Amino acid sequence: MWCDNTNEPLAAMLRPGNAAPGDADDHLELLEQAVRSVPPEYALGHEEDDDPSLVVHPILVRADSAGASHRFVQSLTDANFEYSIGFPISGSVRDALLLAQEEDWVGATELGGGIRDGAEVIELTEIIELKGWPLDIRVLCRRERPHPGAQLSLFDTCAGWRHTCFITNTKGDDIAALELRHRGHARVEDRVRCWKACGLANLPFDGYCANEAWVAVSVIAGALLAWSQMTCFDGALAKAEPKTMRYRVLHVAAVLARRGRDLIMRLDETWPWASELATAFARLRAAFP
Repeated sequence: MWCDNTNEPLAAMLRPGNAAPGDADDHLELLEQAVRSVPPEYALGHEEDDDPSLVVHPILVRADSAGASHRFVQSLTDANFEYSIGFPISGSVRDALLLAQEEDWVGATELGGGIRDGAEVIELTEIIELKGWPLDIRVLCRRERPHPGAQLSLFDTCAGWRHTCFITNTKGDDIAALELRHRGHARVEDRVRCWKACGLANLPFDGYCANEAWVAVSVIAGALLAWSQMTCFDGALAKAEPKTMRYRVLHVAAVLARRGRDLIMRLDETWPWASELATAFARLRAAFP
């Protein structure tokens, strides 16, 4: 689980290879670990059955359709989380789409505020069977013209659209903005790729406990990189992936020298990113004097 505001990994769980993707117990345990990782004022009000008025900083939980289980979603509601979770295209969703009126579809939007070409959004909450789900649940669907080579279900092939759904408990009439917010969950794939570059591409040990320790160390490495980029760098290095940071920053030869009470970093002046490194060092010293 990652914090999308800071790109830092908050929690990780090593599971057996045959573990079910939709296991609510595992999802709740991981969420609990993540909440313990954020500052106390952010976690306030997010224990089960806490008074909603205790929440100072609302937290949005995003997940793919593996998180769309009754127990996990109900627990999020009980703990005053907002959620935006992928929802499978089931028979009830298809029935609702057949009942949906064409004039109820609205244009999907992009980050810049423009209209997403060939994509539309609709809310299906009032016309879909939602027995067993929390009362505040909303079901939204996006349809878009499929790109060449897209793998479509038989329903989508007949309809001529590619449909994706998600559920949320966030109030508001701007369903296009809610869909755009959910679409941001796709950044998690970038986070996974970057995390693998921090040591998670392979688990090196035979023992389960040793590999758990390796996972924990990789989480620390990912967090250190995320915070160093936020604290010390601008521009390309602030957004660079671990392999780039490793080459441009972590592998450079440097010497720390003391002169009186001053700490001086000496760099190879011919290194292309020497000025960025010098600025980063000054910012780090200012942040942690």
